[in-house]
Amino acid sequence: MDTQAGKGYSGQMKKILPDFTNTEILASAVRTIQTEKAGLEALAVSLDNGLAEAFARAVETLGVISGRVIVTGVGKSGHIGAKIAATMASTGTPAHFVHPAEANHGDLGMIAKDDAIIVLSWSGESAELKGILAYSRRFGIPLIAFTAGADSALGREADIVLLLPREQEACPHGLAPTTSTLMQLALGDALAVALLEAKGFTAGDFHTFHPGGKLGATLAHVADVMHTGDSVPLVPSGTPAPEAIMTLSQRKFGCVGVTGPDGRLIGIVTDGDVARNLGRNLVDQPIDAIMTSQPKTIAPTALASTAMAILNKNSIGALMVTDQNLSPIGIVHFHDLLRIGVA
Repeated sequence: MDTQAGKGYSGQMKKILPDFTNTEILASAVRTIQTEKAGLEALAVSLDNGLAEAFARAVETLGVISGRVIVTGVGKSGHIGAKIAATMASTGTPAHFVHPAEANHGDLGMIAKDDAIIVLSWSGESAELKGILAYSRRFGIPLIAFTAGADSALGREADIVLLLPREQEACPHGLAPTTSTLMQLALGDALAVALLEAKGFTAGDFHTFHPGGKLGATLAHVADVMHTGDSVPLVPSGTPAPEAIMTLSQRKFGCVGVTGPDGRLIGIVTDGDVARNLGRNLVDQPIDAIMTSQPKTIAPTALASTAMAILNKNSIGALMVTDQNLSPIGIVHFHDLLRIGVA
């Protein structure tokens, strides 16, 4: 049934595009990408020239406000604006998107005097923006424009104009926003990243806003997943091997740490070490006789992804977690990292 449906769809496509070959389809795709690439290159050139001062002022303005960044736009510019707001919000710059049409029907109340507004409009003449522009001027709210219309209504009202180069749209008719929206998106990302770097936003801060999914797992810290207290397999130096091996077996981490008189970790014994020494008479031997000195360890503040990298590189199953004095405070196992999604 699915196969027939697929054939039917294919047949429809052939009727709609009877003379458009695969070669022409790929050529169209390449033209689109090359055209949009030219737009990004023009934008980069602008940042080296006339756009540089305005961009720096925009970063400074957004970096010192005590409120939020309000992003707005109509149509495709609005969709790009929503993405820019989301990127800023997740990288340490509180932001949200306000639709200009909804703003005219009550949502202007979402904008406070200590906020700043970014308006995206290629032409700068969208009628839906009049309300939000007037509101920003009435209350002296900083207004930053993403536009190609320097002399447009938006360009004239804005405090800072980030003037986009008028490059060719990838649409062969020059109508569908393609190159223009890509430049808006890139400029928004540039603002977000510049603000991120200026504020010293760290990977740890990033994790605060991304606690879920693969990214959240990768940015989790070892302290978030390590085992502590009595569950950590530890024995003091000089412990008889049979007793230490019993601790190894009971804790089920595949290893046991050996501590010195000062409480520091001086060695580790794994299941593999025990197996390799089965031929020896361990009854009267201290565990020190078969331990590996200077074992691999990790700090509790390290990222979970770092722990996984160490485990993989050294083909081991667990890491002792130590403090600054090399005293063991926990253990993190391969399975703990898999459980939270680090792979």
